[in-house]
Amino acid sequence: MATDLTTPATDRASDAPDPAPHPAPQPPAPAPAPPARGPAARLRGLIGVREDILDHGPEERARYTWYGAIVVNTALFGGASMAIALVTFRPDLPLAVALVVAAVWFWVVLALDSWLVSSTHGVHTKGRLRALLPRLAVSVLLGLFIAEPLLFQVFDPEIRQEISVGNDRKAAKHRGALMSCNPPSGADTTARPECAAHQLKVPGSPAVLRAQLAKNTTRSGELRTQVDRINKNLSTKMATEQRECGRAKWIWWNGVADVSETCERARADSTSYRTSSKIKEYEEELSALTAKGRALAVKRDSADDTYQVALQRRIERDTARFAGDLDGTGILTRAHALGKVAWSDSFAAFITVLLHLLLLAVDAMPVLAKLMSRPTAYDENLTDRLRAGRRLHGDKLRIRHTLAEIEHQELRHLAEEESADRMRAVETRHQLHAAERARHFRAELDARAARLRTR
Repeated sequence: MATDLTTPATDRASDAPDPAPHPAPQPPAPAPAPPARGPAARLRGLIGVREDILDHGPEERARYTWYGAIVVNTALFGGASMAIALVTFRPDLPLAVALVVAAVWFWVVLALDSWLVSSTHGVHTKGRLRALLPRLAVSVLLGLFIAEPLLFQVFDPEIRQEISVGNDRKAAKHRGALMSCNPPSGADTTARPECAAHQLKVPGSPAVLRAQLAKNTTRSGELRTQVDRINKNLSTKMATEQRECGRAKWIWWNGVADVSETCERARADSTSYRTSSKIKEYEEELSALTAKGRALAVKRDSADDTYQVALQRRIERDTARFAGDLDGTGILTRAHALGKVAWSDSFAAFITVLLHLLLLAVDAMPVLAKLMSRPTAYDENLTDRLRAGRRLHGDKLRIRHTLAEIEHQELRHLAEEESADRMRAVETRHQLHAAERARHFRAELDARAARLRTR
């Protein structure tokens, strides 16, 4: 359709289509806050907070700073607890060693709590409770280990009193067993099974003295009977010797008196019997037994007073040694005493449970705070950053895979082209060889035909 030249220009301009409207300008993305420095940033770094992500939500810096402070306080709590435990259970340990061990334990608790808190950052797609419960369980176990030395220190006076009373009770029981198994009369109690480990050897026991005196009397009686018998036999032989060697039995030879052979035999018999019967030794032994019997009788008469004093001293000395050997500072002894003190009455049990819960809450506070609070902007930004990083990593892997496939296809195509070129070259050489053979064959035929024609 031809343009009407008489139409005004303004009308023609109004008939033209309207241009596309320009999109409204978008507000610029909020710039991140300036990066933070100083102790607060270091506290946040302990719990794995990335400052470049937190810069996009600076209003949450205070929250994560206090998270880091809680972790440091828990580690200090653990170090102090370890130092108290070492000083309490090993008072002979040098202070420098206790401080070094406490510092090492402070670092272990700090590292473990830092890992526990840093592993809770982000939005958990599988449920916060399911993700945080294992970490909370580890934190509770750590809190129990930290809480026990402090409980020992809180109940230290009661624990010492319980151990002292228990040791006194054990010492009194041991003393009673010694007195029962070692009566003042000195009676033998070795046949009683409960007295096998409570026998005391105290010299001067009345029963022992009576037994020794009875044994001495028996031996003296036996020996006296034997001495009397030997003396009787010896008296008989001496009488025979006196009778055979008397003046009435002398033999006179030329006015010289001599004894008979019977006298000589009787004299030799009595002398031999005196030697072989050991009468002298028996008499000396009997004299010694008699003196010993008199001494034992004197000791027996005074043993009731002296033995009781000696026995009492020995019992007291043995009881003191037993009491000194009782453990009063061992960890098992103190733990047993703490259990008795804690459950001795309802108020002590309430205080024990309350202190346990308080100390556990202090140690598990970082994880509990994370469990009780909603996901923060930092958690969402961190999750977005992680997802973007995973997507970017996946894209890079796919790109690398695609490039590898393209490179493989190029190599395969080049290999196929090279193989085809080689096949064509082989075919060409084969055809050239065939043509060359045909040419030689025709030339040979022509030469033979020419020779035939010339004939």
